[in-house]
Amino acid sequence: MKKILFLPLLQMQSGHHQVAEAIMDLLKNHTDDVIFKKIDLLSYTNKSLEKMITNGYLKWIRYAPESYNLAYKSFFYVPPAKGHSFKWYQPLFMKKMEQLLAEENPDLIVCTHAFPSNLLSKLKMKGKCDIPVINVYTDFFINSIWGREGIDAHFLPSQYVKEHLLKKYQIPTQRLLVTGIPVHERITKNDVWNKTNNLRPQILIAGGNSGLGGIAKLADELKRSTQIDYLVLCGKNRKLYEEVRSWNLAHIKPLPYLSSRTEMNNIYEAVDAIMTKPGGVTVSEALKKRLPIFVHSMLPGQEEINLHHLKDKELAFELEQKLPLEKQLLAVLQDAGKMKRWEQAVDAYQQGIELNHPESMVDAIKVILDQETSCIQAAVGSQQKVLQRAGA
Repeated sequence: MKKILFLPLLQMQSGHHQVAEAIMDLLKNHTDDVIFKKIDLLSYTNKSLEKMITNGYLKWIRYAPESYNLAYKSFFYVPPAKGHSFKWYQPLFMKKMEQLLAEENPDLIVCTHAFPSNLLSKLKMKGKCDIPVINVYTDFFINSIWGREGIDAHFLPSQYVKEHLLKKYQIPTQRLLVTGIPVHERITKNDVWNKTNNLRPQILIAGGNSGLGGIAKLADELKRSTQIDYLVLCGKNRKLYEEVRSWNLAHIKPLPYLSSRTEMNNIYEAVDAIMTKPGGVTVSEALKKRLPIFVHSMLPGQEEINLHHLKDKELAFELEQKLPLEKQLLAVLQDAGKMKRWEQAVDAYQQGIELNHPESMVDAIKVILDQETSCIQAAVGSQQKVLQRAGA
């Protein structure tokens, strides 16, 4: 029985955890000889430290977003020549990582956060870790903290990122696999924009599991809307749910936290577009469902950079805060030229994904698990040909 160790960071529910859980569920559904464990290194090191960092992060992005944005870009989104070594963490966290590996003795490690990837890269280069490691990226760019040297495989969000790693760091191409940002397999893929037949567009508003994202700030605009119906995902924010429900408006329906991915998939199928912040997982689900993406707000740091990349590739539309909301939405959805360009952009994005079937990703992970990383591309290519012949 092989064992895979998944390493996100922090305890709060985030894209790092969602991606890890999506891959874990995928393997559970398609294999019967692998066991899994998901561990947050910070909690493993010191639970009080993890709580302090989590609370500090949430307060920072809430009360001083501009300074967080500046700090993120200065420390985590800089060219390697200007990078920071962060040597202060190494004595504690390198020791704890070695301790964790000795205790768990995994056959494969999957990093969905840059911090554990960085530590493992250093251990590998020092000859202190011979376990295969996969980096699975949860944003549409790669920050400077992610480990690169010694990493056995990279599951990449796009062809653009693959080309960047090839040119900038000369990482062997057989280690680079474009998977998109992995989402749960119950979020099924649409090959065309599945526009509903409703006379009024149906827009899903998502703010993340915690209800963040400035939805409450849109209240007046939503209430005044006369040509669009809205479904508002409130996540675990009960206060937001009760607030939206108290409006008692036929064209605005609040939805509580949904744990069922099948139910979430059904909601995606029932709407014409999504209005959200540019988190990697939600955007990837929308791209897989081929839903037009409107960005109404963003968290500082990662999400702002995500939006830059999405707009550059014409995969998302940014809403202007000072212009009427409904008018902006309709101006895109009812413009055949804009929608055609968006569909072409989504075509290009989806065609660039190399592992676009659950079976092909499972196949690639199994190859890496068996420490045959030089054969990854051949195995993946073979699997994809089988799927194509089967009409998958």
